[in-house]
Amino acid sequence: MAARIPLDQEVALSLALAVIESSNAPLVLLDGDLKVIAASKSFLRGFQIDPAGVVGRPLFELGDGEWDVPQLRSLLKATLFSRAKIEAYEMDLERPASDKRHLVLTAQMLDYGDAEGVRLLLTVSDVTEARAAEKFKDDLLREKAILLQELHHRVANSLQIIAAVLLQNARRVDSVEILGQFHDAHNRVMSGANIKQQLAALRLGDVHLRAYFTDLCRSLSASMIRDRDQLSLEVHADDSLTDADVSVSLGLIVTELVINALKHAFPGHRAGKITVGYASKGAGWTLSVIDDGVGMPTDKASAKPGLGTSIIEALAKQLDARVAVASVDPGTSVSIVHL
Repeated sequence: MAARIPLDQEVALSLALAVIESSNAPLVLLDGDLKVIAASKSFLRGFQIDPAGVVGRPLFELGDGEWDVPQLRSLLKATLFSRAKIEAYEMDLERPASDKRHLVLTAQMLDYGDAEGVRLLLTVSDVTEARAAEKFKDDLLREKAILLQELHHRVANSLQIIAAVLLQNARRVDSVEILGQFHDAHNRVMSGANIKQQLAALRLGDVHLRAYFTDLCRSLSASMIRDRDQLSLEVHADDSLTDADVSVSLGLIVTELVINALKHAFPGHRAGKITVGYASKGAGWTLSVIDDGVGMPTDKASAKPGLGTSIIEALAKQLDARVAVASVDPGTSVSIVHL
């Protein structure tokens, strides 16, 4: 390491004064007693300080004494003693008949190799407007979250009314086939209402899928499984997070697959279990619904895709995922895979 060559203090001071004079940033050069050696025009203008008599005055006597903040005084003295650099110290500056300003200060010793010629360069940044803009943004996000929750509540209420109307109209139908379609429509509308209710309980931002699926399946089980000792609905999911839009599509897929399993996998009051699984690795993820029921139908008439299948395929496409259906022993496995 090269030996330090002491600079001539007058030359060094002249250079420092020239930098401060030409600077657009609010700068103040202080001596070892924290008296002003020089201050930039932007500092004087920005904080409405009369240039007359500034040089030689203590920093804490500038203006109407608003710079005499105990924490700032202690920090600058500690900097002089320890030669440490102050990085981004924040403080509020309160002046008579003026709005409070939020400042960020940086202080650094200028070492000329002479203990007697101590200099401290203070940089002052007024971030009041920037912080106000941040607060405004945070307030907008908070308001958006409240409005979104209210929207979810209103949509859920409307869907429940529609579901009630469907059931009322179903009582007037004699055809078993049409009655079944009414009940399917009712279940789908109620599932949409359940998803909206789940999202209404969440804050704006990422959704914890394990808790989301657990609450959703608990709601589906309560409304669609009469004997929970005979049929069970379980969730096995990792700690993945996703955004609200994706969670809506995933929730609708789970609902459709669970409804389909309840409708076809357990005829004749057959006992069994439906398992909803979710796992992710990097950007890829797999959602699965597996039942231990009778398995997929073998005759072409029963195997014909229905409305539920079309809904699942459309939602999977929206998520840029593919649908994989497989027979397991016993039962059926349906996976939605995003690579």
